[in-house]
Amino acid sequence: MKHFQVSWITGSQVLVGALFLVGAQFALSSLDASGKYLMGVDIALPLLTLCLVRYGVHMLLALALVIPAKGWRAVRCKRPGAQLLRGLSMLAATMSFFTTLHYLPLAQATAINFLAPLLVLAVAPWILKERIYLSRWVACSIGLLGVLVVIRPGSGLSTEGTLYGLLTACIMAVQYITSRKVAADDPYTTLIWSGTVGTVLLLLGLPLYWDMAVQALARLSAWQWLVLLGTGFWGCLGHYLQIQAYWHAPASLLSPFIYLQIVSATTLGWLVWGDIPDMVTWVGILVVCASGMTIGLIEWRRK
Repeated sequence: MKHFQVSWITGSQVLVGALFLVGAQFALSSLDASGKYLMGVDIALPLLTLCLVRYGVHMLLALALVIPAKGWRAVRCKRPGAQLLRGLSMLAATMSFFTTLHYLPLAQATAINFLAPLLVLAVAPWILKERIYLSRWVACSIGLLGVLVVIRPGSGLSTEGTLYGLLTACIMAVQYITSRKVAADDPYTTLIWSGTVGTVLLLLGLPLYWDMAVQALARLSAWQWLVLLGTGFWGCLGHYLQIQAYWHAPASLLSPFIYLQIVSATTLGWLVWGDIPDMVTWVGILVVCASGMTIGLIEWRRK
């Protein structure tokens, strides 16, 4: 992945990077919406079966995309332990978030996830050995306040879904931290490992849920099969577009654009389920997004 000096960045590079990142957020929201649809009461696809197909298709697409261009050397990584830990945290985050979506609307669940990058900044002095900055603690506190507004009593959100949402944000923070640990590897190597770790683990456990998986898959219509296979496509595409985004511009400049995912999540939630957050929930969502975007700009200026 390229390492930029800020003075070398042109407006066109940032624009292209931002467009790739917005595309990635739409792809990942499509993954989330597909998972929520498949786990709904009408289909009730088991979580492990859903995740196996999601990661298996991701792995096959990543191999088909990368190996012809870079050869099998692209599979080799410099820090296999860190890649394994990242893959584990990514699988855990996927399972936790799909469970969250079983209970919560897409927009509200996505807003809770926005707490994850703020948690990373808050724990960076201890985990990543970075300097302590008051601005990071302030941003994390404000972001947490926004999340509390979203999940406030009387919001109508499921308590169980809310707890899973908060758990997902914590797991995703671990995933972000481990992503920094594998920065020495080629991003396309990480793309392959992202799908492979989850696939291998779920295949190892397949004997435990084989009968349930076969029965569930046999019930699916052609359209539902297309949506299921699409989970792997959207997941792989989202990560690929993220790689392209950070290849064109540094993370510090692109971080504010991450929060545009709330637009795609809200749009898909409205189109598929007719879910529209109420005004107070929108205030909480905007507080979370504003805290993340502001600290992103502060971090860029600091660098």
